[in-house]
Amino acid sequence: MPTPSNEAERRRVLRNHKIAVTSLLGVMAVIFLACSWAQSRGASAAWIGYVRAAAEAGMVGGLADWFAVTALFKYPMGIPIPHTAIIPNKKDQVADALSEFVSENFLNARTITQKVMEAGIPERVGSWMAQPANAGRVSEEVGAFTVRMVEGIDTREAEAFIDTQVVDRFADPIWAPPLGRALEGLIADGKVEPVVDDIVSWARRKVDGMEGTVVSLIDERMPRWAPQFAKDLVGQRVYDELVSFMADVDADDDHEARRAVRRQINQFAQDLQFDGEMISRVEALKGDIMASNAVRSASAGIWEQVSSSLVEAASDPASTLRRKVAEASVEWGAKLRDDPAVRADAERRLEKVTHYAAENGADQIVGIIAETIQRWDGEEAAEKIELMVGKDLQFIRLNGTVVGALAGLVIYTVTQLLFF
Repeated sequence: MPTPSNEAERRRVLRNHKIAVTSLLGVMAVIFLACSWAQSRGASAAWIGYVRAAAEAGMVGGLADWFAVTALFKYPMGIPIPHTAIIPNKKDQVADALSEFVSENFLNARTITQKVMEAGIPERVGSWMAQPANAGRVSEEVGAFTVRMVEGIDTREAEAFIDTQVVDRFADPIWAPPLGRALEGLIADGKVEPVVDDIVSWARRKVDGMEGTVVSLIDERMPRWAPQFAKDLVGQRVYDELVSFMADVDADDDHEARRAVRRQINQFAQDLQFDGEMISRVEALKGDIMASNAVRSASAGIWEQVSSSLVEAASDPASTLRRKVAEASVEWGAKLRDDPAVRADAERRLEKVTHYAAENGADQIVGIIAETIQRWDGEEAAEKIELMVGKDLQFIRLNGTVVGALAGLVIYTVTQLLFF
């Protein structure tokens, strides 16, 4: 439809064309009347008959085409002749026919898919993405989209999601058996040896700092009547033995004490899996942990940390996220451009997506044509359409007048040659 800015210009051009073509019709009428008057006066030149026949046929052709063009948009001379004012009266049928025509010949799945595939989109996209400058732009757009997406998420909904999908799901299963199986797997892989080493090292450090404690403890346990030197001797002896024992344990990877620690860890793994009392104790501990304020309020902290980290990474051109996106753009762009297998796979996927979208969405798109035209007022629609195509239709009137005149001249000439 013409916009307000050029509607006045279209009206002016259409009016000028109507005046010109109607003037030509008037000229034909004047010539016809003049020739008829001359013939009615008696003897006249032979050529007048030829001119009169041409003007008469030109008038008929011009009037016929005027009627045909006018009948598209309104009643000729305001007379409600059947099958005239076609656009105002048949607007809805025209809309449906136009939609069907566009759907069958343009917006159908086969045509759209064929045109899309002929465009070579994967290769073009790949060539564009492979350029570093464009990869930076891709990274920038992805970063901006990520920021908008994260900032658009409601904080309460995000925290509720973390509570239900992370915290609550973490609390649902029984902890002890999985922990026991995990510990058993670590034992089988020899991954608990560092734990054994840490236990031995911790015990040795404790013993190294317990000399005074051990001597005092032995002193308290010995009889009161025992002499003091005996107490000191026994206490020191016991401490030295402890130090020597821990040194042996620390130096010998296969020491009995170490094997005892390993047996205890293994037994703990078994108890976690099969001992009901141990499982209950772990569950009780789990309940205390999950009911603590720290855990219940963890979702707010988790979301705040995650969202701020994502926004920061997406906004910083030098961040790992942005660099990885740019690198991925260059890598995949080069593959789409240079690797026939990757490009063929992308084309197959694009063909499927395009065909599905066209097959399921083309009708809705075409339906907009019918819905829009059907919402128009009939007379207003006719006026708007005439402004768009009326200038060209005036050439039909012009051609009808000229061709009619030529046809009349030929017919008159043939008649003269045959019968006179």
